[in-house]
Amino acid sequence: MANVGLQPKWEGKSCAKLAGCKAEQVWLLLQDFFGLDKWFPSLTTCLPVEGVSGQPGCVRFCAGFKTPVSGSDKGGMNWTKQKLLSIDPIKMVFSYSIVDGNVGFNAYVSTVRVLSNEHGCDIEWKYEVEPVKGWTLGDLDFFIASGLQVMAQRMEAALQVFQATMDQ
Repeated sequence: MANVGLQPKWEGKSCAKLAGCKAEQVWLLLQDFFGLDKWFPSLTTCLPVEGVSGQPGCVRFCAGFKTPVSGSDKGGMNWTKQKLLSIDPIKMVFSYSIVDGNVGFNAYVSTVRVLSNEHGCDIEWKYEVEPVKGWTLGDLDFFIASGLQVMAQRMEAALQVFQATMDQ
């Protein structure tokens, strides 16, 4: 008997550098689980569904994002419900899973962490998911990497404005 339909999970990792930003500052922005729409490009909605932001078990509803395979066949808005699995403010890391949605992400789990470096910090986004119909692993890598780069740029800009305000 062949293992029909049993493909290995896709795994990937993306990293974005934030120059001149302290890891602790970036973590304060990133740990707001219900605030992803402030940073992630084309995400128009991020709302609490249940629980308290930053507490394991809380669930957010994210919608409005475009994906590499968003097509006219969908006819509606892309959306997912995401559950915070774990969070460690000391290590500046959290993991979440997609528990529902219309983009075909099954068994999706991400781990996002902030790491200090000598010039600022990095945001590292690791993920695994069952192969997604209509996507390639390259599509998913591009979606996460490009979104993470814009997210990092937005956080960097917000922290520069904050710092400029504090310096006055």
